[in-house]
Amino acid sequence: MPPETATMDTPRRNAHLPAAWRVPLAMLGAASLALIAVTGQAWGAMAHQWWNIDTYNHLLLVPFIVAWLVGLKEDELARIAPQPFLPGLAGVAAGLMLWRVGEGAGINLVAQAGAVGALQAAAVTMLGLRASLVLALPIAFAAFMVPFGDEIIPPLQHITAEIAIALTHASGVPAKIEGIHIDTPAGLFIVAEACSGVKFLVAMVTLGVLVCATRFRRWTTRAAFMAACIIVPVLANGVRAWATIYVAQYVGAEKATGFDHIVYGWVFFAIIVAVLLSAAWRFVEREPENYGWPLSTIDRWGWTVRAETLTIAPKSAGLAIIALAGVAALSLLL
Repeated sequence: MPPETATMDTPRRNAHLPAAWRVPLAMLGAASLALIAVTGQAWGAMAHQWWNIDTYNHLLLVPFIVAWLVGLKEDELARIAPQPFLPGLAGVAAGLMLWRVGEGAGINLVAQAGAVGALQAAAVTMLGLRASLVLALPIAFAAFMVPFGDEIIPPLQHITAEIAIALTHASGVPAKIEGIHIDTPAGLFIVAEACSGVKFLVAMVTLGVLVCATRFRRWTTRAAFMAACIIVPVLANGVRAWATIYVAQYVGAEKATGFDHIVYGWVFFAIIVAVLLSAAWRFVEREPENYGWPLSTIDRWGWTVRAETLTIAPKSAGLAIIALAGVAALSLLL
């Protein structure tokens, strides 16, 4: 059957975009551009952090992961005709309000969360409730584009220092601790921000959420794996700090610290990831393309049928989002 005559009931991979999706996606693109233009400062700050701060380099992969997750649902999406969801406009407005509050208060995390949230709500609005439920994971996963983790650096520094001093004493090296300063015969060691392990932790949490959502069904398995993704990096970072201190007693602080940066940056993280994924492999319960709720399940939910009556024309929905973006832009001038 030629692509132009294919029906929604017989989806084909790599076929042309179904006609029912063309206007909603075009309007979503236009609305997204308007939202990004208005909240451009927040997006610029995020892009700077993704590219220039190694703690957040892994976030450069998030848009590609989102696209991959959407692609896995190609066949199911081809069976759906998008019905733009009117209540989604409230989400767009809420995201823009959060962005405006963050901008006004000078709180980047709040402004960036609002900018991303407005874009997520725009997707829900334009694609409709049913398609959004199919794509709940990639839409939600887009939240990881917001750089987070700086807020937990101080407690992580102290936890790392406490683990390191305990292991240092256990290994027979005399040492004293004061806050994040550890004094040893080889010199004074400071658990700096870069040594807090926040880079390792936030990357593992991001990976953990992706693995849990795509590979596990049971909540107990998900909870156990996420706990491991939080606890293991923290403990491992403490062990890494101790190893640096211990090796320094024999080769000197300067050599030990230089070696630590190389090992931690290129080897240590990969080893921990490999160990966690290997341990979780035996508990894998499904293939990635089976993530989320299948259409057959969504169709049985009576509330979705009732909620889908709250629709709006695609062009009207897109123009409404652009109008909201315009109002948000005007608020900057007040």
